[in-house]
Parts: sequence; C-alpha cells; structure tokens
Amino acid sequence: MEAVNPVVQGKARAWQRIVNDTVERKKVVPVLIHGDAAFIAQGIVQETINMSQLPGYRTGGTLHIVINNQIGFTTVPADARSSIYCTSIGKMNGIPILHVNGDDPISAVYCIELALEYREQFNRDIIIDLSCYRRHGHNEGDEPNFTQPTLYSAIDDHPLISELLIPKLLSAGDITDEKATSYVEKFNGLLNDALSQSRAAAKSFLPKIKPALSTPELQAPVDTSVPLDRLKRIGLRLTEQPAQLKINSKIAKMLESRRAMIEGKQGLDWATAESLAFGTLLDQGIPVRLSGQDVRRGTFSHRHSVLYDTETRERYIPLSHVSPDQASFCVHNSPLSEYAILGFDFGYSLDFPEMLILWEAQFGDFANGAQVIIDQYLCSSESKWGVTSRLVLLLPHGMEGQGPEHSSARLERFLQACAEDNIQVVNCSTPAQYFHALRRQVIRGIRKPLVVMSPKKLLRFEACRSPLSELGTGVFQEILREASDPKQARRLILCSGKVFYDLEAHRSKEKFEDTHIVRIEQLYPMHQEQLARLAADYAHVGTVLWCQEESQNMGAWSYIEPVLRKAFQRNIAYSGRDASASPATGALSIHNLEQADLVQQAFTLTV
Repeated sequence: MEAVNPVVQGKARAWQRIVNDTVERKKVVPVLIHGDAAFIAQGIVQETINMSQLPGYRTGGTLHIVINNQIGFTTVPADARSSIYCTSIGKMNGIPILHVNGDDPISAVYCIELALEYREQFNRDIIIDLSCYRRHGHNEGDEPNFTQPTLYSAIDDHPLISELLIPKLLSAGDITDEKATSYVEKFNGLLNDALSQSRAAAKSFLPKIKPALSTPELQAPVDTSVPLDRLKRIGLRLTEQPAQLKINSKIAKMLESRRAMIEGKQGLDWATAESLAFGTLLDQGIPVRLSGQDVRRGTFSHRHSVLYDTETRERYIPLSHVSPDQASFCVHNSPLSEYAILGFDFGYSLDFPEMLILWEAQFGDFANGAQVIIDQYLCSSESKWGVTSRLVLLLPHGMEGQGPEHSSARLERFLQACAEDNIQVVNCSTPAQYFHALRRQVIRGIRKPLVVMSPKKLLRFEACRSPLSELGTGVFQEILREASDPKQARRLILCSGKVFYDLEAHRSKEKFEDTHIVRIEQLYPMHQEQLARLAADYAHVGTVLWCQEESQNMGAWSYIEPVLRKAFQRNIAYSGRDASASPATGALSIHNLEQADLVQQAFTLTV
C-alpha cells in the first residue's frame, strides 16, 4: 500500500543532485499522499520517516498528506490501531502534525502553505491529517452499507464540499452566483478531459512499451577493459595511506596486500576487483553510490571503503581521491532496513541512470525483507509502466554450513521472475568477472537491473583470484568454458558460482581428466548463441550434468533444466542437495557430508 514512499524519496534525492541542490535541498520537495489505514499499519511508512534525517537518505523534509477517510476498506479505526490518531507514528521523530477538517478547504489550503513554509525553514518532515470521508466506500463499485450502515447513512445525508463552500463564499461576498457556476462547470470540464486523456493513453500504452521488452543488445559484448597503466595508477592511489591518518594495524596490512596485488605480486581478490571497478568508473566521470547495512566495512570485513583514524575516528575514503576531476563516490551504511532502503535506491536509480547505484544485503536472504520492492518494482516496472532501472543488487549467497538464515539469496525466486529480458542475474566465479559485470552495467546503454549472487567464502579463497591482466583485457563472459579441447571430454558438468571450486578440487584430486566443468556465469538472460555452440562442441559426451549446492527445489535447477535439455537435446542429470523446506542445514557436520556427496555424485551419476 505504501511501498511507493521510499521510491519517491529516492527520486527526489536524485533530482536534488541533478539540479545541484545537495546542501540546502530547497528546490525539490517530495510529497507523499497516504491513506489513513495504511499510514498507521504499513511498516514502510515508519521506515521512511526514520531515514528522513539520515545523511545518505535525507531529502530536506517531506510533506505527508494523510487522506483520513475514517475507514480502511471495511475496517474502522477501533479495529485498525491502538492509538487515537493514525498519524501518531510521526511523533517518533517529533514531526509536527496538523489536523484539519476536509470540509473546510480554506483551512486545508492554509495548512498546506504552513507545511511548506515549515519545511522550507527547518528541512524536516511535516504531516497534514486531512479528516474527511469516502462518499462511495472503497471505490465506486463498492457497497459500504454491507458493513458500515450507520456511517454511510450519515455520509449519504452529508452535503458535498462544494455545497458547503459556495454559500460561505457567497455570503462573504468573495464571489458571485455566476462565478460559482462558472467555476463548477470549468472544474467538471477539466475532470472529463482528464478522464478522456487517461483512457486514450491507456489504449496506446502497451504498443509503445512492448518493443522495449525485446533487447537483443543484451547478447552483444561490451568492451569493459581498462589499460593496465591506468589500472595500476588507480590501484596504487587506492592503497595509499595519508601520512596524518593513524589506522588500525590490520587495515594497514590489508592495504599492503592490495598494493602487492596491483603490482602483480599476487592475484586480485574480490574486494580489490570491486574497488578497481568503482575507481575506473569514477576516473572516467561516472559517479557511484553504494548503500546497505554495514557496506562501508563490508559484512565480511572485506571492503573497507572507509578508513578511520584510531584516535579521532576521522574518516578517509580512498575512492574519493582517485583523481582530481573524478566523479563523486557515495557509500552509506543504512539502518537495519531492507524494504525502505532498497525502495529508496530503486527510486534514485530511475531518475539518475548515469550513476552506478548498488544496494547490498548484509546476507542474501535479507532480501526477503525487501521482497515487495523486488516484485512490485524491480522485476515488473518495465512491463507495467515502461520504466527501467540500472540498480545493482549484491546478495551474499552460498552454502557454507552457516545455517538456513545466512546461506541463500533465494536465486530461484529471481529466476522465476525472469521474463521479457526484465532483469539480469549473474553468479560470478572470479573477481575479474565481477569487475567486468559492474563496469558493463553502466557503460552499456541499456538499463536493466542487475542481481549479483555475491560470494562469502570466495572473498578470501586463494583459488578465487584473478590476474590484473584479466581486467585490462576482455569482456564479461556469460559462459566460462574449459581451455581444454572439448573432444577430450567424456562428461560435462555445468555449474554456477562457488561450487565450481569444490568440483575443480575433486577433479584434480581424483584425476578425472575426461570430465570438463563449464560455468554459467549469467543465468538470465541466457546467452543462447554461446549455449548452442557449447552444446554442439560437447554433443559427443556421454553425460551432461547440472551441479548445484542448493536444494533441488531451490537454486537454478528448476529454471535451467528445461533450458539445458532444449539446448543439448537430451535429459540432464542432477547433482545437488535433495529438496528441502529449509534453505540449508543448521549443522556444519551435516553440511560437509552433503557437500562432499553432491560433488562426488557430479562425477559418477549418469542419466
């Protein structure tokens, strides 16, 4: 009911940046119109109010207008709230609340003017509780007398606002009868014109947006490489420590390690590749915004995008010091909220597509709390309204024995929602792939949300490293193939993400040289031409198998099995956990047994 609230806030913040109003925030004013029942009952309202004064999310004050109809569909206030007023949640932030009778439009206009003056002066939210009623119930087709006969008996006998206002104006000498009649006729005419225009627009809407839902450009390679000398210049700049900054000894050691990566002494890890992706974009004038819970340090203590002085807590942000003329870098720790924050960043991304905007969940399954935004906006806005976004979701994902609540980003839910090229879903297995995916997202002209199944274990896994040269050349590869000749293979294992490293380790240990492992890095949209070439090259193998860590009713299996069966023209074997109601076991010992079993089966199962 109120999911649009943070979206509006994000759009307002974007426009404040566009018109260079990021300090006073006077030129763009967000206005939210609420229903009384939803205002008190939908937690998203409270989340939105809570972030109104936070540095990364403030918009200089919002005007909230509550259309207080005394009833929510058929539910009266006594059944809907424990407080006297539906606007009482505004008190948590000390927000002024103006209660005004909807039958008194002169006073209502005065309240609007007062509210705008207050917002202008203090840059804070203000609420107008417009006490009124629904003459026709929930909508024109509703029959409110079924449940509220006494209330609607009184409403039926109650005069219209115009019948109350016009005599008052006439008696005061403000208008004449002729003027009043003219105003009423003009207003009715405007309403009829608006109705005709909306009906005409509805008829023409679908044909206009349908062609945008077929985007073959998504299959075209995008040059996301960066010259090595530029990578080294930016990378070394990001590992510099200001002389006056006293930083934690562990952070100093981390910076030394990253510098060694840039100098080519060791492979790049995940966080360094991400930092280079951000840095190279900033260097070429593309701004970057990252928000979410604890994103500055990173939930897994891997990012450290903000360095703190150990004595003063003075902050230093390396990505804000890439080059003299760089674009702006914003990184904001969010409140413990997924719903409102994701809505905010989605709204921001709609109106400022030139910026790379990322929202990171503390764990992938925390996206559950933002499911309304994902369903209502992220996955369907293009189909419904022709509105697209470049927003990136970083969702830590992987079965590692940490229990059901910290394992799964619910990959299957995103894949189930995939259709009409609405979103991109990737499960990268190398830092270089992640680097190219991030750069591709904003360099490419197409606007599509990007869902990244981010790693946890791989953040520090020694085998998950990329040489700097892989960032200096190439593109994002939707399918990562073996370097070996396909003709030597007798078994083909297809997988995605972290499980590749378990499979690779087992193959090396057991010397299964005739088994090839191919990684599907982009699950949607599937690159059909690459998949067709893969199927042709491996048409001779005895077994084609899909291996995943997730339970059989989760992960990519339900989505990808028919895709692979069609491409390879054969049945596809499955190796993975059995179907389960829970995303993962809570016992590490059981997890290890399951993981070892599914890996072994990948090399022995046949169709």
